[in-house]
Order: sequence, then C-alpha cells, then structure tokens
Amino acid sequence: MKRFFPLAGAVLALTLVTSGVWALEAPIDVVRNTTSDVVTRVKNEKDALRADPGKMYSLVSEMIFPHFDFQIMSQFVLGEQWKVADEVKRKAFVEQFRKLLVRTYAAALLEYSDQEINYPEPGPQPENTRTATVKQDITNPSSGLLPVVYRLHNKTGEWLVFDVSVDGVSLVKTYRSSFTSILREGGLDKLIESLAVKNQEIGQ
Repeated sequence: MKRFFPLAGAVLALTLVTSGVWALEAPIDVVRNTTSDVVTRVKNEKDALRADPGKMYSLVSEMIFPHFDFQIMSQFVLGEQWKVADEVKRKAFVEQFRKLLVRTYAAALLEYSDQEINYPEPGPQPENTRTATVKQDITNPSSGLLPVVYRLHNKTGEWLVFDVSVDGVSLVKTYRSSFTSILREGGLDKLIESLAVKNQEIGQ
C-alpha cells in the first residue's frame, strides 16, 4: 500500500465529522468546508495524541468511522467469502477489519504536516443519484501531487464512504488482494483470527 494511502483517506475521513450536514449539502461542499477546521484541530493536538495512542484510536473511532460503510466495504473485500459466510462470521470480520483501519488511520494522521489540499472542479453529476465521487488533490513538497477519489453512497439520508482511491489504487481492492492468500489457505476463520491477533497486539 502506498505511503500516503491511509493519510489521504484519513484526511478525507476527518472531513466527515459534522453529522447531519450531509443531508443538506453536496458531498464536495462538506469535504471542502470541514477539512480545514478538523485538520487544524489534529495539528494542534498532535503532541498529546502522539503521547497517548489510545486518544488517537478514540478520535478515529468516534469522529471518523461512523461515516464509513464498513459492511459494504467488507462485502467488497471478501467477495465470494462474504456470500457464503453466516451472520456471526460477517460481524466478526467487520469488527476486526474496522479495528485494523483504526490502527492504520491513526498512524497516518500523525504524519500529517501541512500538505496542501485542493479540490478539482467536479464534472457533471447526475441528478437524484445515491452515489457520488469527491476528488481531492494532496500536494506534498517532497513527493508532488497525489490525486484522491472518494466514493460515497446515500441510502438512508446520510452520505457514507465505501471506497477511497489514491493515485488510481483502490483501498478496497488493495485489502482484497492482501487477504487473498490467507483466505485461500485457511478460509475466513483464519483471516478473522489473524486480524484479531494483530489488533490485540496494539490494544484494539
């Protein structure tokens, strides 16, 4: 996974903090208007967050991930394994996958250091659609421009993120590929066990 993949996703995720506004504003407006305030908060509290990883995990869990559709993401990641899994295994995977991303995003947020964030003009958007994309350009002085595309859907009156692509690389497809060998060798039970062990090691 590219270094700025989790960082880019975290930057977007931080923009989704304002609950309820999604139903009133277009996704790009919410992202653009909220990013500055939230990123400033993270920057101001960086020392305290770095000193206590638990605080960063809580920040990610409480402020960011309520705006992600982890069930749809998990379904895409597991593919056929999701279709044949019972409800107990599905819930177990969603829980461990979510904890994995908490850890990933928490680490990425601590790396944020004044990257410039811009929003290209969006193309024509179909009316009355339940899906949307938000494009974002993150510019780092050392590595240049990083294009980011967020995919969201609105099924219940709230916009939720179900995939993030960075420089053309999809988060969902990346994890699906990385889990393939474990699923092939040990099935879903083995994958859930492996994720649980890793998450337990960092206190998640």
